[in-house]
Amino acid sequence: MARILTLTLNPALDLTVRLARLEPGEVNRSETLLTHAAGKGVNVAQVLADLGHQLTVGGFLGADNPQAFEALIARRGFADAFIRVPGETRSNIKIAEQDGRVTDINAPGPLVSEQAQQALLNQLTLIAPVHDAVVVAGSLPRGVSAQWLHDVLVQLKGLGLKVALDTSGEALRAGLRAGPWLVKPNTEELADALDCSTGSLEQQRQAAQRLHAQGVEHVVVSHGADGVNWFSPTVALHATPPKVSVASTVGAGDSLLAGMLHGLLSDEAPEQTLRRATAIAAMAVTQIGFGISDDAQLAHLQSGVDVRPLTEQ
Repeated sequence: MARILTLTLNPALDLTVRLARLEPGEVNRSETLLTHAAGKGVNVAQVLADLGHQLTVGGFLGADNPQAFEALIARRGFADAFIRVPGETRSNIKIAEQDGRVTDINAPGPLVSEQAQQALLNQLTLIAPVHDAVVVAGSLPRGVSAQWLHDVLVQLKGLGLKVALDTSGEALRAGLRAGPWLVKPNTEELADALDCSTGSLEQQRQAAQRLHAQGVEHVVVSHGADGVNWFSPTVALHATPPKVSVASTVGAGDSLLAGMLHGLLSDEAPEQTLRRATAIAAMAVTQIGFGISDDAQLAHLQSGVDVRPLTEQ
């Protein structure tokens, strides 16, 4: 299996509140309250670990409340490459209703100094070359610019790593200019990053061709419950997930990315790569938390994924 580095520049403690229905302006009583050490790269790492890979997790972590992350890192056997910064890692509130709707209230994260940014760059220079791939995922904390992210991606590519990017907004626009190996936007994120329409299959195909010309090999466009489109110079596939009971959509995209990375690094057939990745994402929405909790359930979900060439759409 591969050795993979994930970078979560703005991790979060996810506080997930489950209730029957959110009534704005009223007193709402929760059914459960769960806390998870999270952030997109951390979520991806947990799924990849369940698939058998060796993980190093890094980024910026608040020095005042690292306990949940350090416990997760120890329990999962991850290598810890996080740079500790003054202050607290942010807390994000996820309000999950019975019908699957999730309302996010996300905090901005700590202020990361130039010294901390340089410390992470120095660390990457030392540790990145022993990895096969790196996932850079999530938003940017205060103090970290989109140009800095671009420069990090260029550095990682220069060290010989396959770079997978999952972010949005200005960070995605800057990141795409670095030509990462794989990107996983949804349709809205892709349209915003390229300033074009992506509502139709042909528009997505044209957007993917633009990215291929910039050096992006794999463009994975997620459509939530409607499935996922995957474009590469040799692959054009669509996958439709099976119908499932939704507990929370948090982490579904991260699970999809982990599944894609697993299949690509394992040199699996494209159809099998997309089928498993889609099934892992479908499993993710049935649970609160991250990772592959039931191999039998995953196999059942995988059998229900429909994969077909995009020419048939």
